[in-house]
Amino acid sequence: MRTARLTTEPFTCPSCVKKIEGALGRTPGVEDVSVLFNSNKVKVTFDEDTVSATELAEVVTGLGYPVLATKVA
Repeated sequence: MRTARLTTEPFTCPSCVKKIEGALGRTPGVEDVSVLFNSNKVKVTFDEDTVSATELAEVVTGLGYPVLATKVA
C-alpha cells in the first residue's frame, strides 16, 4: 500500500469533502480516504498495482477540484 497526499484548490463547502471521499472511495484499489477541508488536502491509501497516484489526482480534478500537488510515500 502507498499513500498519496493531494493538495487541491480551496474547497468552497463541506459537501465538497463528501463528494471527493465518495468518488475516491469507489475507485478500485483505494483502501482509505480522508479529506481535510481547512487545508485543502486529500490523503489516500491505495494499492499501486491497481491504481496510480496520477489516476487518483485525475478523479479529484474530474470532480472540479484541480490538484495542485501530489506527494506519494
